[in-house]
Amino acid sequence: MPKLVDVSHQITDGMTTCPGLPEPVVEEGTASGGSGPGHEASSGRVSMVGATGTYVEMPSHRYQDGADLADLDLDRVADLPGVVVTATGARAIGPEALSGVDVRGRAVLVRTGWDRHWRTRAYGGPDHPHLTEDAAKVLVDGGARLVGIDGIGVDDTSPVAEGARPALAVLLAAGIPVVSHLCLLDQLPREGFAFYAVPAKVRGMAAFPVRAFALLD
Repeated sequence: MPKLVDVSHQITDGMTTCPGLPEPVVEEGTASGGSGPGHEASSGRVSMVGATGTYVEMPSHRYQDGADLADLDLDRVADLPGVVVTATGARAIGPEALSGVDVRGRAVLVRTGWDRHWRTRAYGGPDHPHLTEDAAKVLVDGGARLVGIDGIGVDDTSPVAEGARPALAVLLAAGIPVVSHLCLLDQLPREGFAFYAVPAKVRGMAAFPVRAFALLD
């Protein structure tokens, strides 16, 4: 039987995804309107920014005329042949990490091991691993279908970067969805699995949480 492996984080009330972003507010309650006594309807509410938990970013995040979530074709985020690129121990992940990797038509998941710091101060700190602009260009030129990483994002967010996001800009300009804050990529084989990271179909949103998972052969 095929095996499902969940590689997304839970979203919980008050959690921190990225330092400085509003925390989600999760409220659960009951409301009238059930079918009878003891059958009240549940009426939950979640207030959050799109960049919460494990989420996908679309071209409109960087480009005014770029595609948003409602434009996203399912074949960009569902049933994609996947490959895991292991780059543990590296801070700046360059093209050498992709040497010999066939990325064409695939979801390329970069495993850094940084998810071990999730919900700690170190997770959003300046030392988190990231892709270089040249690595992003290799992914685009190689025909990657989606790129994911088990850390805070594909770019350097330390003060020295001065807010530049070159890797994200390169990927989104090519129409490649980017999934950040993956986890447990060490539970996946290097290849031989299908990857899914489908968001809600919201017009006007450039990022939104996903339930990311792999279906192993």
